[in-house]
Amino acid sequence: MRLNESTIVSASPKLIWDYIADPGNTLHYMSGVTRWEVVGEQRSGLGARYRMLIQVGSAEVGGLIEIVEFSEERDMAWSSVTGVDQRGRWRLREAGGRTRVELRFAYGVAGSGIIGYLAEHVAARSLRSHLRRSLQQLKRQVEHEKLRRDAAARQASRAATA
Repeated sequence: MRLNESTIVSASPKLIWDYIADPGNTLHYMSGVTRWEVVGEQRSGLGARYRMLIQVGSAEVGGLIEIVEFSEERDMAWSSVTGVDQRGRWRLREAGGRTRVELRFAYGVAGSGIIGYLAEHVAARSLRSHLRRSLQQLKRQVEHEKLRRDAAARQASRAATA
């Protein structure tokens, strides 16, 4: 099953990238994610690994994932190493002074036939809701940070001219 959601954020790709590339921020904006732990010495970037769990209905599912693409301020993709078969991707694109942020998520449920098909479709509703809320929370937090930084810069500018 493949899911795809996007939003426009009033911030630069760099500000958004700095926020999503820091694994310490993940639990602050990723809806439904109940565990996001760095596994190994590498904290972020290509090859970084994380143990993650996400709430799907009454179950927490996930496993070990690895960052398989890391193109600063543009794309970050992951793939499962163990656990539930999953792939995901963040895409950031300049959009006239703002940034289009896209979150893609693909997963497969073990089992074949009608049971696997039904399980994927039942999970899709919950996961799509998590993707939408994650983008809303990311937008709110990054735009708030941008306003805070802009206000601090204006204050510093006034203090320098006084």
